[in-house]
Amino acid sequence: MSAARLFRGVRAVLFDLDGTLIDSAPDLGAAADGMRVQRGLPSLPLDRYRPHAGAGARGMLRAAFDITPGHEDYEPLREEFLQAYARCLLERTRPFDGVAELLASLQARGLVWGVVTNKAQRFTVPITQAMGLFSTASAIVSGDTTPHAKPHPAPLLEAARRLSLAPSQCIYVGDDERDILAGRAAGMTTVAARYGYLGVDADVTAWAADAEVTSPDEILKWLDVP
Repeated sequence: MSAARLFRGVRAVLFDLDGTLIDSAPDLGAAADGMRVQRGLPSLPLDRYRPHAGAGARGMLRAAFDITPGHEDYEPLREEFLQAYARCLLERTRPFDGVAELLASLQARGLVWGVVTNKAQRFTVPITQAMGLFSTASAIVSGDTTPHAKPHPAPLLEAARRLSLAPSQCIYVGDDERDILAGRAAGMTTVAARYGYLGVDADVTAWAADAEVTSPDEILKWLDVP
């Protein structure tokens, strides 16, 4: 089936959160960098943290301390990071340019939209409640809403259930390979957001998404394909 045909009959667009709708890297990076400075280590520029932002605490700790899960110090550092991030998660986080206009255009076309993120509810809820951008979202599913997080399809299937739509009527947009894997497993049309964090050394083409976009507004072009 051609990519164009996959976008026909779409009734909802679901999005990943970090790196797709919002740029949270500055706050994630600030939380990790603050931990470095407290330990007498030199501050790192945001560019060192940004590629790792899609991996959350795991990515930030890797960038800040070159530490990964399994290390004896990882879990204490992870909890410290999560507490630090909770204190600053709304200081620098902003929607990506064009996102507000995209969401307004979707609604003008009679489409509903929602969020499916691996971010825990303890962070998703305050962010989405504080940012007016999310007042029109019809479904918000966090990483701990269902027993499984992406790349498992369960969160996406839960979002479709909340929208009372078949998965095939939904598009899922994300900036990480696990987003595309989850969307495909859920039976949704998938879109890779190349403007997002992507991950270190990511080969986006190898993800085999149904479409790729370099800016939020390009999603509308796919919806307009006859």
